Amino acid sequence: MKKYIFSTIAVILAIVAMAKICTPKSNAQNNQAKISRVEKKNKNTDKKTKTKTKTMAALARPYKDPKDLAPEGTWKKRSEKKKYPKLTNPADLTLRVSLKGNRVYVLKKGKVVYTMLSTAGVYNKKGKSATPTGTYQIHEGRGESFFNQGLNEGANNWVSWDPDDANVYLFHSVPTDATGEYNLKEAHKLGKTQGSHGCIRLSVPDSKWLMENVPVGTKVVIKNN
Repeated sequence: MKKYIFSTIAVILAIVAMAKICTPKSNAQNNQAKISRVEKKNKNTDKKTKTKTKTMAALARPYKDPKDLAPEGTWKKRSEKKKYPKLTNPADLTLRVSLKGNRVYVLKKGKVVYTMLSTAGVYNKKGKSATPTGTYQIHEGRGESFFNQGLNEGANNWVSWDPDDANVYLFHSVPTDATGEYNLKEAHKLGKTQGSHGCIRLSVPDSKWLMENVPVGTKVVIKNN
């Protein structure tokens, strides 16, 4: 009798187990599984896109980033931890700008002595930057701040490299609004991508150092790469 009862129980448990195995998943379970797969796929795609963008910017740079370079988007601190180099003889100096690389290199006798995160002019549909390429020089025009009513935008610590010496094209800090406050959305583009109307943006400390120290006559070489 006991054997019969145990046998019956075993058969019932087996049937229940088979029912659980064979019962199809609910629509909610199936949808959740699909969502998880899509999210995983999108996540992998985003990683590939970010890597591709980063690689394109890196390939555009004529020099490797130094190990102590601040993270891209850093605008309150200097770009490198080391001391700023002394800028004395303009004949020995070159400011080399990489528009697509989002970098400004300070060269002394052809050697990079300091690297700065930067943001230059946006590119139009024809692939031309709002920042003119070519070889220019630092002019006497410089100041602590300005505000352009037409663009509703200003900046601090500016110094001119304008081709016509008209103080239109400048090196300056990340942009400010009409109240003098920094535009955080634009500031976080520093070193990452283009965003200006033609000027070359630098971090607040870098722009202040450049304004106070770069000599008139320093060569400025601006290229896409």
